[in-house]
Amino acid sequence: MSSADPVLLTTVEDGVALLTLNRPRQYNALSGALLDALHAALDAIGRDTAVRVVMITGAGSAFCAGHDLKEMRGLPHERAQALFASCAAMMQEIVALPQPVIAVVNGLATAAGCQLVAQCDLAVAASNAHFAVSGVNLGLFCSTPAVALSRNVGRKRAAEMLFTGDFISAYQAEAWGLVNRVVPPDQAMEAARALAARMLAKPPEALALGKALFYRQLERTLGEAYADASCTIAANLDTRYAREGIDAFLAKRPPDWKR
Repeated sequence: MSSADPVLLTTVEDGVALLTLNRPRQYNALSGALLDALHAALDAIGRDTAVRVVMITGAGSAFCAGHDLKEMRGLPHERAQALFASCAAMMQEIVALPQPVIAVVNGLATAAGCQLVAQCDLAVAASNAHFAVSGVNLGLFCSTPAVALSRNVGRKRAAEMLFTGDFISAYQAEAWGLVNRVVPPDQAMEAARALAARMLAKPPEALALGKALFYRQLERTLGEAYADASCTIAANLDTRYAREGIDAFLAKRPPDWKR
């Protein structure tokens, strides 16, 4: 790979956008350039109605090793703060996308790379993948990864990972709720595409509405969450696709989402 190669590869096929972090020699570390490319790609995908599902993976043997330490080490405080803010904004863009986002974890996922896995809506991991928020080993506590990690696994699990910096296996990650499923390395992309296909069969409007509600209610009190959910499902009931889905069920026929 030369320095002229793009740091992010983007393909769209059959309604699925695949974003491939393309810095394999650096274990796909999140440089400023790669973050900028991710911002641009996610912004374009969010406006593209032809894209129904998004998948994120890494080139080579790693998924993502977190921030680029060589680049980061020499930054003055203001630029370092801007870099972390850019990364945090990118993570929030994933949540804000109307499309479901699947992390396809093909290898090592550490620090902000583990954060990226946690922030994606769903995750499929190769059995040889390993996960860690290991900044504490370098004297740099993984503060920003803690945000996504603690919202995906239990507090005690998150604290153990953050305070020790220890690696966990793909199977531990599955048991702890960080990934949805673990498959043999040569089947990770196939398993992710099968998961995507299940969502492609659903009306995109319902998924977008549901994804937005899912994340909103997590940050609210129980009463506020139920109030929001009640209003959301009532509005959902009035939509074309909900009427078609219910009519199809009652008529014992497959729904036609284009009706």
